[in-house]
Amino acid sequence: MPEPVRLLVATTNLKKLKELQDLLADLPVQCVSLKDFPGVTAVEETGKTFQANAELKALGYAGQTGLLTLGEDSGLCCDALQGAPGVMSARFSGAEKDDNANNRKLLQTMETVPDAERSAYYESAVAIAAPRQLIGTVSGRVHGVITRELRGSGGFGYDPLFSYPPFGQTFGEVPIELKHSVSHRSRALAQVHVLLERYLAGPS
Repeated sequence: MPEPVRLLVATTNLKKLKELQDLLADLPVQCVSLKDFPGVTAVEETGKTFQANAELKALGYAGQTGLLTLGEDSGLCCDALQGAPGVMSARFSGAEKDDNANNRKLLQTMETVPDAERSAYYESAVAIAAPRQLIGTVSGRVHGVITRELRGSGGFGYDPLFSYPPFGQTFGEVPIELKHSVSHRSRALAQVHVLLERYLAGPS
């Protein structure tokens, strides 16, 4: 049986790493994270889109480590704010990437937005790269509505403000497994599974 291929997940978030390990469990890959490479130089996320940032991370870290690499960028886009906070989702209220402060700012910014115009979507872009080759980029979205108050303590980021109509609850209120079954990231990762399967199988 061949040795599993090491797949660098360009994150220091161990929860995200575990989520990917579970999704890709039936593929011959061994997921490692940036915590395993303390000497790498951080790749600047200077792209104007989630796709651009995902590709920058995948190619940047693949080039530094020589490993097959997965880069991901995601965030919340509000229709009434012309797509904001978008790629600035984590830093909406400042460089500290404070979820509570970001949620407060979003509530204040959308305070006068009518209920009928509070639609939004989460988007996740995922890129896979070898050291000198972008293998592919995919994305996933999930649509919802921004509530007027925080609801639930689960999830992270804007989850307590993101109501998913089919559930009638926010992502902060539902069990994490239920969120993962419909989330933007799980939809993108399902496509990543196909990309990796094809790449690992080699030329047909």
